[in-house]
Amino acid sequence: MAFTDLLDTLGGMSRFQLIHTALLLLPCGLLACHNFLQNFTAAVPPHHCQGPANHTEASTNDSGAWLRATVPLDQLGAPEPCRRFTKPQWALLSPNSSGPDSATERCKDGWVYNHSVFPSTIVMEWDLVCEARTLRDLAQSVYTAGVLVGAAVIGSLADRLGRKAPLVWSYLQLAASGSATAYFSSFSAYCVFRFLMGMTFSGIILNSLSLVVEWMPTRGRTVAGILLGYSFTLGQLILAGIAYLIRPWRCLQFAVSAPFLIFFLYSWWLPESSHWLLLHGKSQLAVQNLQKVAAMNGRKEEGERLTKEAVSSYIQSKFASVRTSNSILDLFRTPAIRKVTCCLMVIWFSNSVAYYGLAMNLQKFGLSLYLVQAFGIIDIPAMLVATATMIYMGCRATVASFLILAGLMVIANMFVPEELKLFLKSKAALGKGCLASSFICVYLFTGELYPTEIRQMGMGFASVYARLRGLAAPLVTTLGEYSTILLPVSFGATAVLARMAVCFLTETRKAPLVETIAAMERRAKEAASKKHVEEKSEKISLQQLRTSPLRETI
Repeated sequence: MAFTDLLDTLGGMSRFQLIHTALLLLPCGLLACHNFLQNFTAAVPPHHCQGPANHTEASTNDSGAWLRATVPLDQLGAPEPCRRFTKPQWALLSPNSSGPDSATERCKDGWVYNHSVFPSTIVMEWDLVCEARTLRDLAQSVYTAGVLVGAAVIGSLADRLGRKAPLVWSYLQLAASGSATAYFSSFSAYCVFRFLMGMTFSGIILNSLSLVVEWMPTRGRTVAGILLGYSFTLGQLILAGIAYLIRPWRCLQFAVSAPFLIFFLYSWWLPESSHWLLLHGKSQLAVQNLQKVAAMNGRKEEGERLTKEAVSSYIQSKFASVRTSNSILDLFRTPAIRKVTCCLMVIWFSNSVAYYGLAMNLQKFGLSLYLVQAFGIIDIPAMLVATATMIYMGCRATVASFLILAGLMVIANMFVPEELKLFLKSKAALGKGCLASSFICVYLFTGELYPTEIRQMGMGFASVYARLRGLAAPLVTTLGEYSTILLPVSFGATAVLARMAVCFLTETRKAPLVETIAAMERRAKEAASKKHVEEKSEKISLQQLRTSPLRETI
C-alpha cells in the first residue's frame, strides 16, 4: 500500500489538508516581501551636496540661489549629486551668465536629500551614494549570500532533523533578525541581520513545500504546489501596498518582519511529516499524527484502526534499503539520482538568471517603484494556465512549454523597434510571467523527483544554483550596455537551455512519491527496460514490414 493510498483512506483532500496548506503558504506570501524589500528601504532619492559649514548663514537667505551658486548642474539641468564648487559662484545667479569653469570637489560635508517620496531610507541614513553607492548593492548581495548558505545548510539538516524543526526555527529567526534590523543603527549590523534573514528564506520555502507535498494526496499535489506561486505573487502586491502606506524604512522593515512571530507560535501545531517519521523509524509518532489527521478529517474510526503493526509491512517494504545517514555525495552516487541532479542544476540556474534578469530589466521602462512591484500581477494569468496544464499534462510538459515560450518571447524583442515601448513592455511582462510560472512548477517538480530520503537535500542543492543568479544576472544585464542584441539573446538562450534539460527528466504526474534512493533506481531500471522492449518490438515490426511480400488486392 502506497502512503498516498493511506492518506486517501484517512480523508484525502479534506479539512486538514486545506488548513495545513493555508497555514504554510501564508508565511510564504509575506516572505516574498523580503526578497524585494530593499527596493524601498534602499531607494535612492534625488540628492545633492551639502553646502560648506562656514556658509550656512548665507544659505538661509535664499536656498534656491544658494544651491545654484554652490552645486554645478548635470547635462539634464539637475544639481550634480556628487560634486560641488570649491567656492560659491555668485556670478551664476546672473541671467546672462553662462558660468565660469570653476573647480569642483566631492561632497565633504554630506548630502541634502529629497524627502518628498521617502522620509527615510538606509541610503539617507548612512549616505550610501556617490563613492559609497556600492555599499547599497553589497547589502543586497549579503542577503543573497544568506539565501545561498541557508539553501545548502538547512536543506541538509531537514533530512536529518525533520521538516518541522527547521521551519519553526526559521520563523523565529526571521522575526528576530528582521525586527533587530529595524532597531540597530549600524550599517555593519544591518548587513549581519540581512544575512540571517536570507538564511531563513530557504528554510521556510523548502520545508513548507515538502510538508505540503508529503501530506497531500497525489491528486492534490499539483494544485498545492501552484498555490505557492500565487502566494509569492500576492506577496509582491502586498509589499507594494505596505510600502506605499508605510514610508520610513525602519517601520516598513518591522511591519513585514513582526508577523513571523505569529507564524512561529502557531507552527507548533503543525504535525511533522509522517513520510519522514516512517523513514527514520519513528512509526509510533507517525501513527499518532495520522490518527489526529483522520480525526480532523472526520475519519476517526479509520484512524483508530491504524496501529503501529498496521504500518509495519509498509515500513519493511518501502524503507528496508534506507541509509542511516546521507551526504551531498548521494545526489551523484547512483545513475538515476545523478541524472536528475545534473538536469535540475541547469534548470534552476538558467530559469533563475532569465527571470531575475528580466525582472531587473523591467525597471528601465520609467515606472515608479510601486508600479514596478505591482507589475507582478501579470504572473497570475500565466499561473492559471500553468495550473491547468500541470493537471492535464504534468510538470514536465508544463515547464518545457513555458520555458521555450518565454525564451522565444524574449528573443523576439530584438526585432521590435525601441519606439514601440508599450509593445516591448508587454512582451517582457509576458516573458516574466512565463518564467515565474515555470519557476513555481520547478519547485514542485523537484520535490516530486527526489525521494523522501534526500528530498530536502536535493531541493536545497538545486536551490543553491538558483541563488547563483545573484552573481550571474547582473553580469548578463551589463551586456546590454555594449549591445542591445546581447541582452535578449542571453536571457532567451538561458530559458531555451533550461527547456532542453527538462527533456531528460521523467514525468511525475499521478505517480506516488518515491521514498528511497534504491526505489528510485529500481523505477528507473524498470522504465529503461520497458523502453528497450518497446524499441525492440518496434524494430521487429518494421523489419517484418520491410521483408513481407507485397500483396495486390483487386
